[in-house]
Amino acid sequence: MVHQVLYRALVSTKWLAESIRSGRLGPSLRVLDASWYSPGTRQARKEYQERHVPGASFFDIEECRDTTSPYEMMLPSEAHFGDYVGNLGISNDTHVVVYDGDDLGSFYAPRVWWMFRVFGHRTVSVLNGGFRNWLKEGHPVTSEPSRPEPAVFKATLNLSLLKTYEQVLENLQSKRFQLVDSRAQGRYLGTQPEPDIVGLDSGHIRGSVNMPFMDFLTKDGFEKSPEELRAIFQDKKVDLSQPLIATCRKGVTACHVALAAYLCGKPDVAVYDGSWSEWFRRAPPETRVSQGKSGKA
Repeated sequence: MVHQVLYRALVSTKWLAESIRSGRLGPSLRVLDASWYSPGTRQARKEYQERHVPGASFFDIEECRDTTSPYEMMLPSEAHFGDYVGNLGISNDTHVVVYDGDDLGSFYAPRVWWMFRVFGHRTVSVLNGGFRNWLKEGHPVTSEPSRPEPAVFKATLNLSLLKTYEQVLENLQSKRFQLVDSRAQGRYLGTQPEPDIVGLDSGHIRGSVNMPFMDFLTKDGFEKSPEELRAIFQDKKVDLSQPLIATCRKGVTACHVALAAYLCGKPDVAVYDGSWSEWFRRAPPETRVSQGKSGKA
């Protein structure tokens, strides 16, 4: 395991509320609402416009991605990411706090946390408990739009935190990395369909271990303690002293695995960005496992 001083991956609602109250928001501290919801359910930008954490900017993951890719949520280029977050007033010296409004407490925020880290930014945290608990605890909200002064952000891709299709394919032979799939068990097994998409059967990459990301959260929407998280990894026989790749459907909930491992002191989990969305379309059939009707994905 890598031993280094880790930046705090979580900040509390109380800490953020106090930071806002004491006027610390600005070039050195920025807040992002990274909410995203399935089409036809909730409208993330509209909800942000109606109420958000004071001073928060809306991080639109649909805009900050590779829109030319045939896969669902692939990383943007370094230049695209740097320009996008720079326009939100974020520089390389900014502490960024990310939250989302999902009912689970956290859904997309860990993806944006990982995006900052993969583009070389260390000082980024997830708001523990998310907007759900911010509201529940009675902290202030506003409909006031945030208009931060643009800043310069230089993005430098950290390839150690990112895995490609070719690298995951090679790993099936070398087995240098453990592979963890963070989707719900039914989707991993292939017994339940992938939601909101046509033409993508469910199932998993051969050799991957299933760790549903919801298991990392308490029923109240907070991250479980490092001790509880370590027990989950141990229960699944995932060794945190060894290399680890996280995957899911589109590289979003895989970031919950990276966050949980980070909270256990392991900061080097890589995410397979294309995940099942890419694997299903590109990989040899014998590498796709499913208990669905056809017997293979």
